[in-house]
Amino acid sequence: MRMSDNRWLIYLYAREAWWRVSRRLVLGRVSFLRFSGKTPDRLIVAPTDLRVIDPHVASEIVAGRFPLAGRILETDGESPFEVDLPSREFAVRLHTFSWARHIRALSAEDDLARSRQLVSRWMATHGRLMKGIAWEPDVAAQRLIAWLSHSPVILKQADHVFYRRFLKSLAVHVRYLRHVADAVPDGEGRLRVRVAIAFASVAMPASGSAIRRAARHLDLELDRQILPDGGHVSRNPRIALDLLLDLLPLRQTYVNLGHDVPVRLIPSIDRMFPALRFFRHQGGELALFNGATSAQANELMSVLRYDETAGQPFKGLPDSQYERLAAKDVVVVMDTGRPISAALSRNAHAGCLSFELSSGRHRFIINSGAPRFAGERYRQMARLTAAHSTVTVEDRSSARLSTSGFLGPIVTGGVSEVVVNRSAGDGGDTVVARHNGYVGPFGLIHERDLSLNATGTTLRGRDRMITPEGADPDPQHTATAVARFHIHPSITIRRVDANEIRLVAPDNDSWVLTCRDGDIALEEDIFFADPSGLRKTQMLTIGFSAGHQPEIQWILSRRT
Repeated sequence: MRMSDNRWLIYLYAREAWWRVSRRLVLGRVSFLRFSGKTPDRLIVAPTDLRVIDPHVASEIVAGRFPLAGRILETDGESPFEVDLPSREFAVRLHTFSWARHIRALSAEDDLARSRQLVSRWMATHGRLMKGIAWEPDVAAQRLIAWLSHSPVILKQADHVFYRRFLKSLAVHVRYLRHVADAVPDGEGRLRVRVAIAFASVAMPASGSAIRRAARHLDLELDRQILPDGGHVSRNPRIALDLLLDLLPLRQTYVNLGHDVPVRLIPSIDRMFPALRFFRHQGGELALFNGATSAQANELMSVLRYDETAGQPFKGLPDSQYERLAAKDVVVVMDTGRPISAALSRNAHAGCLSFELSSGRHRFIINSGAPRFAGERYRQMARLTAAHSTVTVEDRSSARLSTSGFLGPIVTGGVSEVVVNRSAGDGGDTVVARHNGYVGPFGLIHERDLSLNATGTTLRGRDRMITPEGADPDPQHTATAVARFHIHPSITIRRVDANEIRLVAPDNDSWVLTCRDGDIALEEDIFFADPSGLRKTQMLTIGFSAGHQPEIQWILSRRT
């Protein structure tokens, strides 16, 4: 049982204050001179980059147009590192140099010289001024990995002066990341810093002790962040994909050079593959939970082709707290958990008991997902319970999201307990789950049952609002609950009557939502996670009274 809300907030503020003081003491003064030192004389290897390349993006960049983070920056011959950038998201993508991979699609000497010029301009502008977005640890780690991976392109036909400057900057990056690694906030960024240091330890000249130390620190972080079921501690399915895009080349680099592979690296990768497949819909896309944004099928395939694990996806991820119902070509994924810690909840969503349904190659019921490039306002909107296919009470979220600038956007209250029961029979699988996120404000527990039959043609659902004691709610309770079903933009919606809606995919695969306990309303909606940006769509809603009608039952049935 968690302490009272006031005591919990006091604890969170005290913990954040202690973290900030400790971090400042650990970091001290960050400056270029502090991290200067011996310059390596060569690079040993260029790790592989598994990310997809786009020749069109490469052509745009060498022409002075940067299509990053949903924006296009026209530089008109100026350095992109010396002009005002359109958004923070754009700045992050620019400074990570993740776009450098696209230059591999070009072969003309002038084009390669352009990539070298961009690196040179970055070093001139930000190489010695170690502050701002450019030197945020996660950004610096991604840049180090990108520069190492694409060094053959960057250094092709380079003169000796540039070669030495480049190697010196790489060495500064490594020393800086070693210094700040323990002070990076918990989560994906901290693990990526350790991955970058491990990459550098084998791709650049290093002593045996430095290689072993980098491997040991990576092992510790993998043990902390990769759960026993293969999920990431953030509970974000997309993060596993992003991490594997780095961990797989890192594993191969160790093997190719004959170094001892970090003890936890291969077991972690082997656990992550089944977890990634757990969240994969039939069409190849990842389910949208807890900050996950769009992941295209080709991104997933670039990773999954290295998957040597066998068997069907798991039915549940007990550590990551998700359940999966599957029959034939139908997949249902349900969120049955809460953030593992406050520190890891900065991007967590209030989507407990939400679900997604895909049939064949198409997603029908979805969550709104996280915007890939939109600003902070939309990111926070996407975290609300109303942006998920679950139940809200009085339009409030089941998790309380902090608006404190000091704490940051962490989860400070709401769901503290989720109870899950799963059963299987000849007729199919059933998941019954409940959470207490509405006990504080309304004295109500939300319980949801989902049952998928063995042929994958019927998903039965029940949503109940009950009191903590398990009795029916007070008939005088005035709270209004709303069950939302967010519909993927590719799906056509056709009303049959007040209690029945038909959902039709582009290939005419169709499902019908039926609810005899209330009218089904059709409302405007936003799909945050579309690859092209925010996209208009629609959602279906069923309202019911927690007092007079505390339970609704609904059916999603496949029609031919």
